[in-house]
Amino acid sequence: MTNPSIACCLTFDFDGMCGWYGGEPVSNPSVLSRGEFAAVAVPRILDLLARHGVEASFAVPGHTALAFPDLVRRIRDGGHELVHHGWAHENPAAFDLAGERRILEQGIAALRQVAGVEVKGYRSPAWDLSPHTLGLLAEYGFLYDSSCMGGDYDPYYLRRGDRWSASEPYRFGSLTELVELPVHWSLDDWPHFEFSFGSTEGLRDPRAVEAAWAAEFDHARANHPDGFFMLTFHPEVIGRGARLALLERLIRHLAAGGARFQSMRRTVEDWRRRHPLAAWAKAHPERAGQGAIEDWPG
Repeated sequence: MTNPSIACCLTFDFDGMCGWYGGEPVSNPSVLSRGEFAAVAVPRILDLLARHGVEASFAVPGHTALAFPDLVRRIRDGGHELVHHGWAHENPAAFDLAGERRILEQGIAALRQVAGVEVKGYRSPAWDLSPHTLGLLAEYGFLYDSSCMGGDYDPYYLRRGDRWSASEPYRFGSLTELVELPVHWSLDDWPHFEFSFGSTEGLRDPRAVEAAWAAEFDHARANHPDGFFMLTFHPEVIGRGARLALLERLIRHLAAGGARFQSMRRTVEDWRRRHPLAAWAKAHPERAGQGAIEDWPG
């Protein structure tokens, strides 16, 4: 009996230098060089993906696309998806509506200028959203987001207009057509491998991380064949020797387990065809807040 197949998204956040100064000013060239290493790592990763016939998604800030246009075009020409990842890796929750609209438009324009693509996917820098983000994504024609953690191996439709406070019951907003491909820090290479002064927790043994990720995939394949499995990488992190070897071994394990390697956009389009909003909402009333108590007298 063959193993059930499952959609598998390998995603790469190509932040470049702005990943180190998008949130706060940096004047140290050594710090910026940590982001510049991504320009060394991306070709290695593209070669690896090509050897194994893997279609992936690359989330690229507009600022990085303008800094490395040839690499961004090489990503496109390799058959991979380009995903909006801010303008200069800013946290959208730090902006008002006008400011967030501006950085969204700048990111769209940069990827259009460099690669001639109209992006349909969004991944927030820092995986933070503002109260305005989902409305803006809908307005600009995005199909999906990949920044939230309200699921693991199954996509879901996002809500707008939730309201919350410590003194009143949670108020659920309305479901939208935007699909979420959920993320999680445990499935991201940064917490496992990146070094920060004051902590060496990020310098993990690649074999241990590989085993954990392989076990997560095996669980998803066995229990969520209609869902998907996704990992988030950063070229400057995963693109170093032992970690790149980890990625190649992991690709082999996923392929042997029946993974269908595909972009986030393709995964969303396939999932939406099988799960139209009305039918999904009926099957998941709790995600729309049906039955939630709002008239609590406290």
